[in-house]
Amino acid sequence: MDRREFLQGAAGLTLAGTHGIEPEFQEKKPRVGLIGSGWYGKCDLFRLIQVAPVEVVSICDVDKRMLSESADLIAQRQASHKKPRTYADYREMLKEKDLDIVLIGTPDHWHALHAIAAIAAGADLYCQKPISVDVAEGKAMLAAARKHKRVVQIGTQRRSTPHLVEARNIVQEGKLGKIGLVETYCYYHMRTSANPPDMPPPEYLDWEMWTGPAPLRPYNSLAHPRGWRAFMEYGNGIVGDMCVHMLDTVRWMMNLGWAKRITSTGGIFVDKDSKANITDTQTATFDYGETQVLWQHRSWGEPNDPDYPWGATFYGDKGTLKVSVMSYDYIPNKGKPIHKDVTYELEQFPEDKTEKDLERHVAPAIRYHMKDLLRAIETRGRPVADIEEGYISSASCILANLSLQLNRTLVWDAEKQQIANDGEANRLLKRPYRRPWVHPANT
Repeated sequence: MDRREFLQGAAGLTLAGTHGIEPEFQEKKPRVGLIGSGWYGKCDLFRLIQVAPVEVVSICDVDKRMLSESADLIAQRQASHKKPRTYADYREMLKEKDLDIVLIGTPDHWHALHAIAAIAAGADLYCQKPISVDVAEGKAMLAAARKHKRVVQIGTQRRSTPHLVEARNIVQEGKLGKIGLVETYCYYHMRTSANPPDMPPPEYLDWEMWTGPAPLRPYNSLAHPRGWRAFMEYGNGIVGDMCVHMLDTVRWMMNLGWAKRITSTGGIFVDKDSKANITDTQTATFDYGETQVLWQHRSWGEPNDPDYPWGATFYGDKGTLKVSVMSYDYIPNKGKPIHKDVTYELEQFPEDKTEKDLERHVAPAIRYHMKDLLRAIETRGRPVADIEEGYISSASCILANLSLQLNRTLVWDAEKQQIANDGEANRLLKRPYRRPWVHPANT
């Protein structure tokens, strides 16, 4: 499958040129800013630099050491070799109003405020998933994007993963027949088992600003850097991190919108010694009527299928399809099975071989995702992972966690954007913000 086929399959589009910088951007240099210069912020930014001659002019982080290191790396990677301006406060960066594109790679509890401010400043956006920690934040982000007519791509890059685009065609062509059940799952041991003591924050980190609108916990080395998903104060646990990818993949492959009913159960059943307060075991059911989408995660034990420790299995009356970030397997009831592995582009982009902490198998998907963002910016159209799709997938996962919290099934009214006949649950759609931060639903 070549690149043209990929983009036709992904979004019904074509894109000229070969690997590397797209022709329509060779004479332009979009000005780019990055909020959150840690692991995935840089992964996303460096992929954008690989496919367009952007100028990274501003970066922001509350960690002085991370900010300085990132500025040096960006100067090495971008064509101008200029260091970007550095900021500790995203509001100061956005005051300049000189950015065409802003990338957001901060912890989830900051996404809404960062995204809405960047949109209001006139920038198009690439925002990591899930888009928010509560449902009302996501709704406000979608409203802001539509009001200001901004292009917003969400980092659910499975929609731009070449072998998964090919797998989607199997579903769209009806080769699986009637799909009555999809199982999604993650058995990675990704929940920390550590329990280090709380301590004063390091001098290079503004812990107050890092915490922002979330409840103020004592600083702990588990939270920063990269360990904040261990705490529900900053995200939505493994459901918000991993289920959102696979649920979004299923929705995209099957053209599904909102589930009608969402049920979830689980808890901390095995690892009771860790400081982490997210579940180590959880199941969820997303009821789409004639199709049920199930989720299960265990951060302990062995995967059901060692070849698919994180993925989705589609069960149709004509065959079965397994998909993951690494491969897909199509097993028809009649005919020859098809196996396809992930696409690597290490020769076309040799810097992928040496970039620290890069998930090399994901790099091509991020590049295609960035290309799709650039296409949408050029046409002022909708990207493949538009903010509305990100809102649906993120909110669905948040609702699963609310179902677990309340110990009951939630019936979602998609037209009214609320939970049917459940005042208590609806009050939980908006989390309290720590002062002086103001929830965007209140502004």
